[in-house]
Amino acid sequence: MITIAPVLETPNLILRGHSAADYDRLAAMWADPLVVKHIGARASTAQEAWFRLLRYMGHWPALGYGYWAVCERESGLYIGDVGLADHKRGLHPEFDATPEAGWVITPPMAGRGFATEATQAILDWYEASYGRARTVCMIESVHTGSIRVANKLGYERFAEITMPAGPVSLFQRL
Repeated sequence: MITIAPVLETPNLILRGHSAADYDRLAAMWADPLVVKHIGARASTAQEAWFRLLRYMGHWPALGYGYWAVCERESGLYIGDVGLADHKRGLHPEFDATPEAGWVITPPMAGRGFATEATQAILDWYEASYGRARTVCMIESVHTGSIRVANKLGYERFAEITMPAGPVSLFQRL
């Protein structure tokens, strides 16, 4: 089983495992109201950001997959997170126990195709490492940008649920 995030390179990005050195950038990103607008609508506290970072790193030895830090190739700047996780959400029988894809790019870097590029790279890696398998993602139903990303990646909506912040669409990629 893979226990650490491999480095993945795309034309514009370098995806690498998170480290404690990423904390300040990660905490700032997850405290940004624009970042969390469609992800629960509440900025993360410093402690929640720290726990997120630890969760990202802990997925790898436990499950053989996890999250990567997204860095712009040209500058090396940390610009987001992308990966697969098992959040044990208990949302829907066809959603749980399936690797859940997620992506977030800092607002100044959004709209350049980086979320699609990064997520395609990790899905390609996952399939090369574990074979073609179903993955899922959840997106707030009004977040058209992320829905476009999901559609470009081959995800199809299969259910709608209501979360405390509002309606959420569940997607799958077979």
